[in-house]
Amino acid sequence: MSRERKLLVGLIGAGIGRSLTPAMQEEEAAAQGLRLHYQLIDLERDAVTRRQGIEALPMLVAAARSMGFAGLNITYPCKQAVIPLLDELSDEARAMGAVNTVVFRDGMATGHNTDGSGWRWGFERTLPDADLSRVVLLGAGGAGSAIAHSVCRMKAHELVVVDSDGARAATLAADLARQYGGPHISASTDAAQALQGASGLIHATPTGMDKWPGVPLPAALLRPAMWVAEIVYFPLETALLKAARAVGCRVVDGGTMAVGQALGAFELFTGLQADAARIDAHFRRLVAARHA
Repeated sequence: MSRERKLLVGLIGAGIGRSLTPAMQEEEAAAQGLRLHYQLIDLERDAVTRRQGIEALPMLVAAARSMGFAGLNITYPCKQAVIPLLDELSDEARAMGAVNTVVFRDGMATGHNTDGSGWRWGFERTLPDADLSRVVLLGAGGAGSAIAHSVCRMKAHELVVVDSDGARAATLAADLARQYGGPHISASTDAAQALQGASGLIHATPTGMDKWPGVPLPAALLRPAMWVAEIVYFPLETALLKAARAVGCRVVDGGTMAVGQALGAFELFTGLQADAARIDAHFRRLVAARHA
């Protein structure tokens, strides 16, 4: 690979100024002899895009395409709105109805989704022998939906989708049942009931983030035989993970999903295989520096 190869990529979303993605992607590219610039395109950055909001998305995607971007990462609130602007979708993006990575190549704009595959990469790397007999997913939003698809593809025997919005949980469960059929999939608003006999818990809500501290459910519901997987990574050691470790649960921190997403995006943008250990080490240095 020529050291003169240059790539321009970016991230479109709202309130993304603190994203670690540019540093992760640029450092991995440099380690592989590429010159990559990662541009944040924040809908909240200036008065024009703040006023237009998501309505600015077609203009931004068209501009990136015409300016020779290799691709874009897409985040809140644009993951569904970007779909009509694309030429085609990967099977995973089509199944999830959401896109978090766009690749511009050979005149085509193709949408992908690395949320679910990124979570799965981190989960299987950390707990390769995890019991998937009864998995409880707490949170049926965008991240939870992507993870739910991956859990079904991992052939979980039973999946319970729990959300305070019962209609949202039921809609996701019904969609999963239509697509996958195999696992027993149900919806609930009662975490305590869902966790009875559960082999593992996946937490996919914002609770526990620096901005929204706390535990998403009573620690008394956790049992040593369960594993607990988190998606929050600011901080890496959330209150939920602390409680789970104290009980004796095996845990997966949210950083593994962030690294898995980055690996997938890098490979889609560049066509090169990323060094997982190197990206993971860099990510954890960045998180530690942010909190210091």
